[in-house]
Amino acid sequence: MNSEKTYRAYLVSKDAAGDAHAAIVQRPWSELPRGDVVIRVSFSSVNFKDALSATGSPGVTRSYPHVPGIDAAGFVVSCTDETYRPGDPVLVTGYELGANHDGGYAELIRVPAEWVVPLPAGLSLKESMILGTAGLTAGLALQALRRSNVKPEQGEVVVTGASGGVGCLAVALLARDGYNVVASTGKARAHAFLRELGAVRIIDRAALDDRSGRPLLKGRWAGAVDTVGGNTLATLLAETQPHGSVAACGLVGGSDLSTTVFPFILRGVNLLGVDSAFCPRQERIAIWDLLATSWKIEGLEELAQTCGLNDLQQITSAILDCENLGRTLVIPTG
Repeated sequence: MNSEKTYRAYLVSKDAAGDAHAAIVQRPWSELPRGDVVIRVSFSSVNFKDALSATGSPGVTRSYPHVPGIDAAGFVVSCTDETYRPGDPVLVTGYELGANHDGGYAELIRVPAEWVVPLPAGLSLKESMILGTAGLTAGLALQALRRSNVKPEQGEVVVTGASGGVGCLAVALLARDGYNVVASTGKARAHAFLRELGAVRIIDRAALDDRSGRPLLKGRWAGAVDTVGGNTLATLLAETQPHGSVAACGLVGGSDLSTTVFPFILRGVNLLGVDSAFCPRQERIAIWDLLATSWKIEGLEELAQTCGLNDLQQITSAILDCENLGRTLVIPTG
């Protein structure tokens, strides 16, 4: 009789036609991917990248069957060296987790030790996943704006895609840091939510979709956090004030960028790329420590809903249809 231990996972497979299908399965521990640290997952989260992976996007995940989930937080079960001890609370975001390495939509994960971050004092496991990759990305964007000398007194800072995961956390972090935050969204139902997070005003996303072809527009923004990309990013660059900065961290509106050099050579605008997936470990840890202390967002748990593995297909579809609001946590045992 086979007595090998198993764990529950949300497994996405592809059929002969290339269509993706998801099922909740029991997998033997022997099917855990290679790595140093086994973690029992308490919480994961749902991100745009997860929705793409869960629906078979080759731009995220190369091979199937696959377990999505680019975030995970829980307790160490075992470690091949003395870096972590059983019972240590830890979190993992980015790297290849949930992309090309089985991810957090499972009761267990096994990952390389260098991917693991000790849970910072000041954050619960649940709070760490309400933040997750989205919070780390928003924190890195805030840090990038600060390092480029974008200061609150210089004017408004706009956040695009403000009702999404990265966007809403960027609004909250920037407002907490004293910036006058303008939230851009296409969802009327998100207005009250965004004001509660600290947005001083809200604009429709169409206001940041200029199609005139003019290389420069009236300088409106001291800075920006852009989660959309495409023509929205091009519009932001043309509307940024002299020596302002745009932190770019998303592409839900497209990966192409059609612009000119004029914002850069006539206004000294800075385009700041934000990479949270492969952010250097020391900077990653530093941002997490800030998110747990001086940058901690009050009332984090009010920003999130929870779901189980059974709900994931509906949740990922809502994200791809841009119907989501705020953050969704996944409880793999639920």
